[in-house]
Amino acid sequence: MKTGKVFLVGAGPGDVGLITVKGLEAIKQAEVILYDRLANPKLLEFATSDCELIYCGKLPDRHILRQENINDLLVEKALAGKRVVRLKGGDPGVFGRVGEEAAALAQYEIPFEIVPGISSGIAAPLYAGIPVTHREHAESFAVVTAHDKSKDGKPLLDWEGLARGVDTIAFYMGVGNLPFICDNLVTHGKPDSTPVILIQWGTFGRQKTLQGTLADISAKVLEAKFTNPAIILVGEVISLREKISWFEKKPLYGRQILLARTCEGVSGLAKELMESGADVIEFPKWKRISLPIHSDILANISSYKGILFTSPESVGDFFKTLMENRVDIRKVTADVFGVSIKTINALQERGLTPHLIDEMSVAGKLLIVGDNSILKHNHPNADSWITSRKELDLQFLPIFKRMLEEADVNTMVFPCRASVEPFIEGLKECGIDVLEFMKDLQVVSMGKQTMGAVEMAGLRSHGMPRRATKEALVEYLAGQPHRVV
Repeated sequence: MKTGKVFLVGAGPGDVGLITVKGLEAIKQAEVILYDRLANPKLLEFATSDCELIYCGKLPDRHILRQENINDLLVEKALAGKRVVRLKGGDPGVFGRVGEEAAALAQYEIPFEIVPGISSGIAAPLYAGIPVTHREHAESFAVVTAHDKSKDGKPLLDWEGLARGVDTIAFYMGVGNLPFICDNLVTHGKPDSTPVILIQWGTFGRQKTLQGTLADISAKVLEAKFTNPAIILVGEVISLREKISWFEKKPLYGRQILLARTCEGVSGLAKELMESGADVIEFPKWKRISLPIHSDILANISSYKGILFTSPESVGDFFKTLMENRVDIRKVTADVFGVSIKTINALQERGLTPHLIDEMSVAGKLLIVGDNSILKHNHPNADSWITSRKELDLQFLPIFKRMLEEADVNTMVFPCRASVEPFIEGLKECGIDVLEFMKDLQVVSMGKQTMGAVEMAGLRSHGMPRRATKEALVEYLAGQPHRVV
């Protein structure tokens, strides 16, 4: 058997847009992904539906997989001929143990590549409005581990060199050792008035900061119950934050949104919300299984007076099948309709002039094209072309539950009426009590029909935007408190 290959990939600090192009391509082509706690799980959605996902997350008080087990798994999967990605938060070469993993692979002559990532020690301060260097404030910068393999976990460092020789210092994962860090920096020459800032979950919409000085930051952390994951930044350059803070000024900063999903990939709505500063968890995660073509329908495609498409994916499937079977597009003479704006847009991209389902009035044969959910459409006399079967991706259920544990969701968005029932069923598959889970969330429905479906399900919708558009939703949420009031 031919040996596979391993890619040791930096996932960046959290914002999914900060992964490198090369890192994203590795994820898309992977057969196995071993991922860490600090690698944003949303990146896993770019993997193929049959990719094996293995969680290697580490918490301060426990390890899911120890480093030696991770090394063994990388070797095992590669020797089985797999294309493997080891996905690490930040940059794999900055306290990411990439050297140990690469050495294990080299021992077995397994080919590998190391793909750098954006390090959180630089990215988190920038998202807090702080460049780590500046001509007037900081000409040197250091990244430092805030815990090590010593018996008590206290870092053994050249404290005098750090205190006297480095302008800006970024300590990684050091909240527990913060008093020790501050004491040593002051003892070895840093003024106790030196600014310090802690940045938790940097580059995420749930990013939080806590600012003080070497003299008082430890007390502030205890009072605020501030925890890892966090970067501790020390230096005068922090004073620039008041002038150039930008991320926290985004309209949806602080919003942690759970978005009911009906499509396979990342939705345009989710992208709009994230670009406005929100954290977005999309659920459920679907996978699509293609079904054999309907040759009889294909042979008689010109006989239909109307064709109703139930999703953007169904549009792609339909025209791909026509092309693969060398069916002349001019044989499609029917009026075309879509059940949503996204479906309408997909049809328009094909050069067609479609109409929404609400405008549908067909005298003659009707064809409905879509996945297995078309069976729910109220057109008993229509022919059905089921292009694929949409199933809940069970591999993502534990990932979703971990995302909920890490986040503090405050907002629930239902984008359409078709999203309500699958979302509720998905929560039940996770063993989550729907009413209990959603009782403190601000539930937003996009459109009156969606609100009606939400209330029919026994849930309370707390409002909706003036128009059922992405822009209107952002505007609506920006003007609302984050919690139900």
